[in-house]
Amino acid sequence: MKNSFLLLISLLITTLFQCHSVEVNSTEPNIIYILADDLGYGELGIYGQKIIQTPHIDALARDGMRFTQHYSGSPVCAPSRHMLLTGLHSGHAYIRGNDEWAERGDVWNYAAAVADRSLEGQRPIPDTTFTLAEMLQESGYITGLVGKWGLGAPGTDGTPNKQGFDYFYGYNCQRQAHNLYPKHLWENEQKIELNNELISPGMTLDSLADTYDSKSYSTFEQREYAPFLMHEQALNFINKNKENQFFLYYASPLPHLPLQIPKKYQTKYHEVIGAELPYTGGKSYFPNQYPRATYAAMINLLDQQVGELVHKLKTLGLYENTLIIFTSDNGPTYDIGGVDPHHFNSAGPFNTGRGWGKGFTHEGGIRVPMIATWPNQIAANKITTHISAFWDVFPTLADVVGFKDTKQRDGISFLPTLHGKKQSEHDYLYWEFPAYGGQQAVRKNQWKAIRKNLHKDNLNTALYDLSKDPREETDISDQHPKRVAEMEAIMREAHTDPFIDKFNLTIIGDK
Repeated sequence: MKNSFLLLISLLITTLFQCHSVEVNSTEPNIIYILADDLGYGELGIYGQKIIQTPHIDALARDGMRFTQHYSGSPVCAPSRHMLLTGLHSGHAYIRGNDEWAERGDVWNYAAAVADRSLEGQRPIPDTTFTLAEMLQESGYITGLVGKWGLGAPGTDGTPNKQGFDYFYGYNCQRQAHNLYPKHLWENEQKIELNNELISPGMTLDSLADTYDSKSYSTFEQREYAPFLMHEQALNFINKNKENQFFLYYASPLPHLPLQIPKKYQTKYHEVIGAELPYTGGKSYFPNQYPRATYAAMINLLDQQVGELVHKLKTLGLYENTLIIFTSDNGPTYDIGGVDPHHFNSAGPFNTGRGWGKGFTHEGGIRVPMIATWPNQIAANKITTHISAFWDVFPTLADVVGFKDTKQRDGISFLPTLHGKKQSEHDYLYWEFPAYGGQQAVRKNQWKAIRKNLHKDNLNTALYDLSKDPREETDISDQHPKRVAEMEAIMREAHTDPFIDKFNLTIIGDK
């Protein structure tokens, strides 16, 4: 009898312990961060898109929270991703622009880099970098990256597996991502050969080709489409880790150029958009018979893949305890490679096209869509005007998993916003960008200050009131000299000398 009583007590204690463990684990969700590539603020239905259909991403927004004042880390790929992973803004970051590490040789020769891995990839981030992925590893998460990396060439300390990711599949090099039918991808540190022909970006149609004959473009649709292969590995990663807490950084190459997609996906939008001028190639990109239809189809495919990912989570019973964040690495590309951002109103309420979108610190280049979904933690169908940026993601996810970060970062956790609670605000957001003429920008409350053409010794500061002028068309700096002086003081305060000479802005004191 005594033994039976002790056995009963033991079972009760074990049961209580197990229940307590489940309760604790349920507060630490699986995390999926989906990063689109060059997707504009206005290219999702929920953000006002009228032509391209994005029902699955729109449904995510209705399930959770839509941010209307979220910013990327930079107006181009690599630095934006670096700031996401480190929680630093561009005045403090190691990578402040795209850096192809050109001292190695002919790095822009696509075919040469396919043959010689020593020419592939971008300048590596240091081994001493403590990334978001490493933070989550230390917090007990299995970490995976599927998609585009761009922060360290093969064989260096900057590869994903050496920067906190247990699993990697995709493009190491953003130059190689200029072909969606590449000769190879990477799985961890192994080069995976694909059944595609070697075709270098920039190839044009034969001068005798009929630009209105679909057969003229057959060379550019091959056998193994990288977005399909990567999506399969993203779903596999979720399936393999369904019993673990996992972090998936899904860095899709869509809808970044080149304009490439299997023809069956293009047909739907060709019927919607109708006749259009073919793009015959050049400038590092491939020819395309129906460029507008293809671009729309690439975004539609991205949306379909988000839907498949959510379906996988629901099928496995994981959706209720998964935090999903969807965003873009910078604004939409300008009129290049067949893309027509004006036709789709790609930047939404902001100016778009060359000088305003990708590559520039205007709103069209750095204001990006962001959606966060976490059932029972984030109320459904909410919109927030909280001003946030990529460097806020690190402290936010540290808060989510209970990680005590002792290092100085520029971000502020937006977890209170996700929970509908009182939120700390940034005093300001700061960007500097050494390319496209050299730029600085500051956002403080409704005010936005921009300097451009720094490499031409231009220190003029333009000032905009975004509450009245979101398109940044009226410079009111002459009306607010004290405000301009304040913004220029922030530019001096937020900037530190870059680690890499290529990122110097000599006019503001860099040597």
